[in-house]
Amino acid sequence: MRAGLLAEPVEGLDEALAAVDAFDRALVAGLLRPQPAEDTGPTPLADAVAGTPLAARVAEAAAKAAAGAADEDHFVALAAARTALLGSVHDALLNRVEEAAGRSRGAQPAPPAGGQPAANLLTAARAWLSDLARGGWQGLDHEVVSGAAEVVSAMLPDPSLRRLATLLDGFAAELAASCPGASMERFPVRRWADLWSRGMLLTVPGAAGTPVTGTADGRLLPLGIDVQEHATAAQAQVHAVFEPADGSAPRLVRASVSVPKPDTVVGAGIWQLLRPHMSLLAAAGEGRSMDLTGMPVTAEGDLIWSDEHARPGTPAEAFTTARVALPTAAAPVTAPLDRHPTRIAVPVFLEGYTARTDDDGVLTFTVAGFDLVVDTDRIPAAGPLTPEAVARSGACIALIRWDAGTFGVQPLAVETTVRKKVTSVHAGAWAGGTADKAGVRAEKAATDAAKVLSERAGRLLRK
Repeated sequence: MRAGLLAEPVEGLDEALAAVDAFDRALVAGLLRPQPAEDTGPTPLADAVAGTPLAARVAEAAAKAAAGAADEDHFVALAAARTALLGSVHDALLNRVEEAAGRSRGAQPAPPAGGQPAANLLTAARAWLSDLARGGWQGLDHEVVSGAAEVVSAMLPDPSLRRLATLLDGFAAELAASCPGASMERFPVRRWADLWSRGMLLTVPGAAGTPVTGTADGRLLPLGIDVQEHATAAQAQVHAVFEPADGSAPRLVRASVSVPKPDTVVGAGIWQLLRPHMSLLAAAGEGRSMDLTGMPVTAEGDLIWSDEHARPGTPAEAFTTARVALPTAAAPVTAPLDRHPTRIAVPVFLEGYTARTDDDGVLTFTVAGFDLVVDTDRIPAAGPLTPEAVARSGACIALIRWDAGTFGVQPLAVETTVRKKVTSVHAGAWAGGTADKAGVRAEKAATDAAKVLSERAGRLLRK
């Protein structure tokens, strides 16, 4: 790992982000209002894409928005320019990480396939998002926000529209919790602009088409599990190295499972909800490979997991995989609409670093003279990995991420010394079950909570 490369400046990065920030600030006040200053609002966005195929349409859209006369097509053009700029930032940063890791990237994916969803529902969604842009976040009120409810309800039964429906539903919930906008002192400017832009582009017919898939035959070697837990949902994403049966070069892949959950099921209890949907979780927790036959996989390296295409393989220790197979594994490509700096999550293996914790509790790895902040907030409560274990570690499997202008690491597993013996500790070690006292207590609490909820649901249904 040539960590020093991560410290070198990326040409054009600051200018691209400044143009995005100017547009995001305009969304706070609303694009219906004329923008008096040339260096604010959509104008820098148009300047940033000059000389590209988007130039003419975005220049027109920026001029109309500055005059307070933009329509829905203009908003789509501005959303496309903003997404393209952040996509260029994503690509530049990802290239830098891959160069530091000494890794190559796979071939570019084919365009999305799939049928065209109902145009009238896409038009309705675009109209709602356009109303938000005209009034801005400061103009939010419950009447405007509630306009999404009918659109979402109509979209949910259609699988081809469910992606957009989920985004709109969550976005509307966040906006409703912040109404009225005129009384808010601060706004999540970048986040809401991200959601708005993505929503606008997903209203373009064909943008959310089903990704092209192939099949995978070979051996899957898990590296670690990234766990995300919210009040009403949980997700586990397994990062792994796939070795094709035909002897071609290994490549990095992912497999994810998401489930809804009651807010009373927390910590290790979430594994009870996740396990039944993906046998890979148990294999990763037990340090075992999986043999795949005909497993669907997208061009972006996402396994469309189905247990009927997988069976448990031989023991495969994650740190052995990280030392031997990971350095030669090709990185997956990224789907066009997924090109965003926050989506950078590159598996790497680190060792020979020194760890220190400052007075504010921030943990930092110094790798070859370069400091990488450790994101201890991403360490899940659903496993035995702790910030203290990370601080004592001598080797680490982690995801390189980019946030707030700097690179950092999210640990998935570490090697640390316990009673003079090197021991590995994994964030997903409890995925397949555990004898650990804390894990057993959490699982029992989750079982009890699930029983209570089941009994209550049964009584309601009987009524």
